[in-house]
Amino acid sequence: MNQGKLGGPRSGPINSKSMSKEKSVHSGQVGEGEDWKANLNRPPVDNRQKTTDVTSTKGVEFEDFCLKRELLMGIFEKGWEKPSPIQEESIPIALSGRDVLARAKNGTGKSGAYLIPMLGRCDLNKDHIQALVLVPTRELALQTSQIAIELSRHMGALNVMVTTGGTNLRDDIMRLENSVHIIVATPGRILDLINKRIAKVDHCNMIVLDEADKLLSQDFKQMMDNIVTQLPVSRQILLFSATFPITVKDFMLKHMKKPYEINLMEELTLKGVSQFYAYVEEKKKVHCLNTLFSKLQINQSIIFCNSTHRVELLAKKITELGYSCFYIHARMKQEYRNRVFHDFRQGMCRNLVCSDLFTRGIDIQAVNVVINFDFPKMPETYLHRIGRSGRYGHLGLAINLITYDDRFSLARIEEELKTDIKPIPPVIDKSLYVA
Repeated sequence: MNQGKLGGPRSGPINSKSMSKEKSVHSGQVGEGEDWKANLNRPPVDNRQKTTDVTSTKGVEFEDFCLKRELLMGIFEKGWEKPSPIQEESIPIALSGRDVLARAKNGTGKSGAYLIPMLGRCDLNKDHIQALVLVPTRELALQTSQIAIELSRHMGALNVMVTTGGTNLRDDIMRLENSVHIIVATPGRILDLINKRIAKVDHCNMIVLDEADKLLSQDFKQMMDNIVTQLPVSRQILLFSATFPITVKDFMLKHMKKPYEINLMEELTLKGVSQFYAYVEEKKKVHCLNTLFSKLQINQSIIFCNSTHRVELLAKKITELGYSCFYIHARMKQEYRNRVFHDFRQGMCRNLVCSDLFTRGIDIQAVNVVINFDFPKMPETYLHRIGRSGRYGHLGLAINLITYDDRFSLARIEEELKTDIKPIPPVIDKSLYVA
């Protein structure tokens, strides 16, 4: 549909003035007047029902943040019509240069809440690294960098780079010989680049920790301290996460300057995700899963196992049952992980079996069902897993297969998350999870 490039068919004659405006939009330059919005290449409006997780706002518009028009163009062409609550709260504070400590649910727009002010504060007249985004997994790094690239598509010479472990260091060296303004990275790789003086962060005045609870766990904590201490004293730090354990408080006291605290976590689980459990013997789990596949209206599903070995075994079983299935876990080669992630996002397969590698921040709008084939032991893990469905206020379903040994974990997670996981009914109402 070619007319979508200009925002739809135009009424009236086309004169030279209107032609020049169209040309300026396509070349990344912004034409004058209010019709710049009419000429944007916007995606179709998403008319699905949304919960108050993303609709309970104060009515602020993106234009109210005094952003550059080129950035606004990218925001609207991304399909983002209005700020979500976390974006409404954090964008103006982050634009002011103040440190931010933000808690918000999975799938409520946290990436936009820090990428928009980050892009808004970038100075294209300076060709050094101005901002770092740190994330715990390679898949999340790729996803976040892609969002940044899409939002900045009209911002001319702004360059976003992604770097993660498992990729060729020589490629990163070549890219950093050119101008790079924003780097999205996993901690180990960026620390290596900084220590080798390949990535020079002497003038990098902004750093974001996305999924901060994971980044400040024992796996990464020392690396985070090393990275932050190599930035200028005047740096701005933004922390975003759904859960904030004590390690976050320790980091805040050590490195942050009177951070502005945002807490949008009156309850922990997403309003749009209906949660059920089914008691089942271990040896009957696959049969139970087969029954779910036949009864549920699945657009796409993510199925979690507690070990990489069980991921591969289950994926093989599902394929033998005649269902399309991919699998992904941390022990796979990065090249293959990238391919699986890309193809599943593109809708080339209905079901994905994975380990907890895939719980952090992965945003695939088509996923409406999450199944815990193996029930997790930690409330944080459960929270991040079920947050893969019901993204951005939409409806979703979480089904948990519970064995006798899982009964205490189920009770603990319900109590700590203050949520109600109901017994699975004979028939699940489609209105709970189908748009």
